[in-house]
Amino acid sequence: MPTPPPVANNPDIRYLGAQLGDVIRAYGGAKLFEATERIRRASVERHREGRGDGSGDDALDLQLGGLDLDETLSFVRGFMLFSMLANLAEDRQGIQTESADLASALHTLEEAGVDRGQVEALLARALVVPVLTAHPTEVRRKSMIDHRNHIATLMAMRDRGLTETPDGDLIDEAVARQIALLWRTRVLRRERLGVADEVETALSYLRDVFLPVLPMLHQRWSRALGARAPSFLKPGNWIGGDRDGNPFVDAQSLRHTLSRACETVLQFYLDAVHALGAELSISAEHAPVPDAVRQLADRSGDDAASRADEPYRRALSGIHARLAATHLKHTGKPAPRPGRLAGEPYPDPASLRADLVTLARGLAEGDGTLASDGALGRLIRGVELFGFHLAALDLRQNSAVHERVVAELLRVAGVEADYAALPEDARVALLRRELAGPRPLVSRYAAYSDETASELAIMAAAAEAHATYGPQAITTYIVSMGKSVSDLLEVHLLLKEVGLYRPGDPPEAAIMAVPLFETIEDLQAAPAVMRDWLRLPEVAAVARARGHQEVMIGYSDSNKDGGYLTSTWNLSKASSALAPVFEEAGVAMQLFHGRGGAVGRGGGSSFAAIRAQPPGTVQGRIRITEQGEVIAGKYGTRESAVTNLEAMASATLLASLEPPRLSNAENGSFSAAMEALSEAAFRAYRDLVYGTDGFRAFFRQMTPISEIANLKIGSRPASRTKSDRIEDLRAIPWVFSWSQARVMLPGWYGVGSALEAGDPALVADMAEGWPLFAATLANMEMVLAKSDMDVAARYAGLVDDGALRERVFGRIRSEWDRTHDALLRATGQSRLLEKSGKLDASIRLRLPYIEPLNLLQIELLKRHRAGETDERIGEGILLSINAIATALRNSG
Repeated sequence: MPTPPPVANNPDIRYLGAQLGDVIRAYGGAKLFEATERIRRASVERHREGRGDGSGDDALDLQLGGLDLDETLSFVRGFMLFSMLANLAEDRQGIQTESADLASALHTLEEAGVDRGQVEALLARALVVPVLTAHPTEVRRKSMIDHRNHIATLMAMRDRGLTETPDGDLIDEAVARQIALLWRTRVLRRERLGVADEVETALSYLRDVFLPVLPMLHQRWSRALGARAPSFLKPGNWIGGDRDGNPFVDAQSLRHTLSRACETVLQFYLDAVHALGAELSISAEHAPVPDAVRQLADRSGDDAASRADEPYRRALSGIHARLAATHLKHTGKPAPRPGRLAGEPYPDPASLRADLVTLARGLAEGDGTLASDGALGRLIRGVELFGFHLAALDLRQNSAVHERVVAELLRVAGVEADYAALPEDARVALLRRELAGPRPLVSRYAAYSDETASELAIMAAAAEAHATYGPQAITTYIVSMGKSVSDLLEVHLLLKEVGLYRPGDPPEAAIMAVPLFETIEDLQAAPAVMRDWLRLPEVAAVARARGHQEVMIGYSDSNKDGGYLTSTWNLSKASSALAPVFEEAGVAMQLFHGRGGAVGRGGGSSFAAIRAQPPGTVQGRIRITEQGEVIAGKYGTRESAVTNLEAMASATLLASLEPPRLSNAENGSFSAAMEALSEAAFRAYRDLVYGTDGFRAFFRQMTPISEIANLKIGSRPASRTKSDRIEDLRAIPWVFSWSQARVMLPGWYGVGSALEAGDPALVADMAEGWPLFAATLANMEMVLAKSDMDVAARYAGLVDDGALRERVFGRIRSEWDRTHDALLRATGQSRLLEKSGKLDASIRLRLPYIEPLNLLQIELLKRHRAGETDERIGEGILLSINAIATALRNSG
């Protein structure tokens, strides 16, 4: 690729860019290479000199206008690949990854006066879970990501001074080969992803990254602690269980997801045991062998004369045989390497762990040299972390569905003719009566609607999962749009039908019902709802027996509902207000943060976000969704996964134990000021998005929202209903489309009006001394730096009604200017990202590569909407969406 702008100071970017340039010349031809170079130079020059007077517009437009459709497609692919390779280079340099580890966090806490006993007590009850979801913001095909990861591996070899791969290929030639493969790989999916495809993608990350990395990290953390660390960081998963608005997730997909996860983790264990068999060649002639190890070896059935004096190998042969039998039992398939011995399946992961611990204790005898964690220790840790289920699968459904299903069950059973018409207190009383007794509602002789039958089948599949894989396979049931106690009791009623809720004193709930508070109104009502929930004696008893109750708070929909600043503040307020509710009930609180990749959906640094949580709201337990392009960015390689998982663990520790950094007086004044800022921002945002005549048409014509729906990047529809209202649009395409048009509106609109009306000195103090406000402004600053009102004005030109265009876009541009200026005042800067050199360089590097893509996309949109039918136009639009998203990174 041509040399990037002067702001690039990363030798990897220069190296990979040059390799890409060679590939374009070789495979695209000299004409394409030269055209690409001319466009790049014109765009770089435009950005270098500034565009306040429109300088450079004609030169760039002229170069772009000279491309025919075929050249346009090739050009877009070239700029997309450069952005992908630049992302890779920066990830390796650490620009886009976190930079904290548990050992550093322990040192920070020690300096703050927190003793090691407090740390150990916290970790004993800690739980940190990144939850993988299939939310459709990853525009790249898995094939593209795989080639990118191969390049990352080769670059790591190059860092070590190697010139050849272990297979004998020259590294530079191997990198060029991978880039050539990227160039010749189809970028766009031909078919829409199905649930099974999404499951396989998630499994690839769990298999290739989480399975090896998490045991290693716990081993590292044990060394830092000076004692064995609890198994507190585990993976979670929504894919195959999240059916809120996704009609393609059903009982069959749930069973498939669980079976494939079990198959994946058992194959990992089988490979690990096989490798241990090669390693543990200990002979009874040279080492004492404890009776427990001898007994395990004797039970194995391994009578090979060549291993008669090798009890550890014989024992491992028996463990392998039992694992192979477990594989056959749970998957219906023979293990890939079943072996010649027969064994009984393990009834549960604890039984497997017990056999492995027997071997570990045997090795620990003597001088302790063999007692280090090693491969056996990591396998034991893996069994603790992953069981037979690999990653806990959450169920999720909308509360409105539960209401309809429960109403039908009650009506058919003759209990209540019109449940939906009952007030809340009557619903709660009725549901509690039903939950108190063992009588089921469902009859095998009754006929139910398709919706009810589907929901009952899901519950039955969940009960099967508990019986097959253990209770850790499914622990949580998320209730979207959870607004009341009855919304949660309805889930208990459905669980009761399959034995996952059992009446008694106290009752038992094998799966926890968790409300998801998403809108601003719901977040404000959350403390009252949870107080009423936990005041029910049977609910409190279940929660105390479990040890905690989870509450999920939604970043995406609260932002779409109330804007960035109001969403951020209400999420923080709800978290703070929930803490005393749980303390009063004597139940530990666990918050589940539904974050996305873009700032408008809660994106940004996980480390900063966790540390900015209100005091007393983490306490060692936190779950966070990882969505779309964020998964590949954070967990695409083992190295990036290590960095990001370390950051998540250390931030949780610091947020839980570090002394508060604000005085009571500061906290009070800052909170009052933030409340006023939030109210002003809310009014400005709501007035534009929901109070402006014609805004819906403006949004749908200015942005590529309709075209984004044609990207085959997920299994679920873009809207929850067939309505085109903003309220019914999912938050992902809402954010994604504004990002494509370079407006980034969900990440900043309304903040300028709020800050302009605030006390400048107090706002500056908040930016300097309040982690929540500092993180809020930092994320917004990144969004503003990626936005471009000049490019956005060209997208606004797509709006048919000139008066509507001028009226609405004029308001957007004016608010951007206010937000930009107010941010600089608050942070004491003369330009955006002045204090964030690496991020500034990263974004400035990309701008000359993004803008030509925007301009080409606008032209293609015009032609498409004018009725031109050349299929290359549609393909070019989708390619440009892919390329712009890749360059912007956290765009969805």
